Amino acid sequence: MLLGMVANVNAQGGYYGTALQAASAEGHKGIVEMLVGMGADVNAQGGVYSTALQAASDGGHKEVVEILLGNGADVHAQGGVYGTAL
Repeated sequence: MLLGMVANVNAQGGYYGTALQAASAEGHKGIVEMLVGMGADVNAQGGVYSTALQAASDGGHKEVVEILLGNGADVHAQGGVYGTAL
């Protein structure tokens, strides 16, 4: 896997912005845990949802939301198509 080599866990690009935002949007709990464990920025902004928390909230992925909040995700972050996660 690229992350075991030299890939930047916070690299930005594409529809979702970061790998954490993509995994959060799709509710991939295990991948979210792995990325957070590797230092992914839970408050990185970019992509259609702006933050991973907004992406997980939009998808109704409660367990992912809890992981992100437990790792310092900002519930007041602004941006994306909905403005905030709330």
